[in-house]
Amino acid sequence: MPAILETKDLSIAFGGHRAVNRVSVQIQEKKFTSIIGPNGAGKTTFFNLISGQLTPTNGSIYLKGADIKKFSTADRTRLGIGRSFQITNVFPNLTVLENVRLAVQAQSKVRYQMFLHYLYYRKFEEKAYELLKKVFLEDKADSKTVNLAHGEKRKLEIAMLLALETEVLLLDEPTAGMSLEEVPGIIDVIRQIKEEENRTIVLIEHKMDMIMDLSDEVFVLFHGKLLATGTPKEIVANETVQSAYLGGMYNEQLT
Repeated sequence: MPAILETKDLSIAFGGHRAVNRVSVQIQEKKFTSIIGPNGAGKTTFFNLISGQLTPTNGSIYLKGADIKKFSTADRTRLGIGRSFQITNVFPNLTVLENVRLAVQAQSKVRYQMFLHYLYYRKFEEKAYELLKKVFLEDKADSKTVNLAHGEKRKLEIAMLLALETEVLLLDEPTAGMSLEEVPGIIDVIRQIKEEENRTIVLIEHKMDMIMDLSDEVFVLFHGKLLATGTPKEIVANETVQSAYLGGMYNEQLT
């Protein structure tokens, strides 16, 4: 299966520090890829380069074979790359349904027009409601977003990314800041998206049980460099990775 997203010698330097250093990876279409590494390894910076928040010092980024290095974040979103952040990014004073409806409407490139019949916009609302079902938020459709729990806001953000019909979902620590009780809910959402098998998911996460459960492939970053790639079991069994990051904490589960 061809790679949908690829980087070649991707690098960025801040002063004398190379936060991402000649990273070349291929992300397979409709697969679940996780990126792990200790704090400061360059994971979020790598995401920022792929999604367009940062411009690389060197190297290239390819989406379906086309070099997108010079494309803006908005252009990359239109091409199919959606990005979630460690901090939720929603409209707090709108209802949950309105947040997703606006994303659906934006994807359809239809602006609000005063003189159009209100039924014209119902199709957007119906699609938004279906997306809320996918992230288990349909019972919160009429709630103000500001009143949602943190984990629910995370689910809403994912629904908005789905509304934009993104082919590649970049999920940056989706469980960050959640209580232990909220984590299973967001894992269920991500698992359901994976099981639909129509999107490519790239995840940054520190929870190794989540990585082991969901990933098809894992990339390990260390000091900005690509240290290793492989299946979850191969990564956990990799002595170099154990020494640099995992500390052998999963050895007993795999023997």
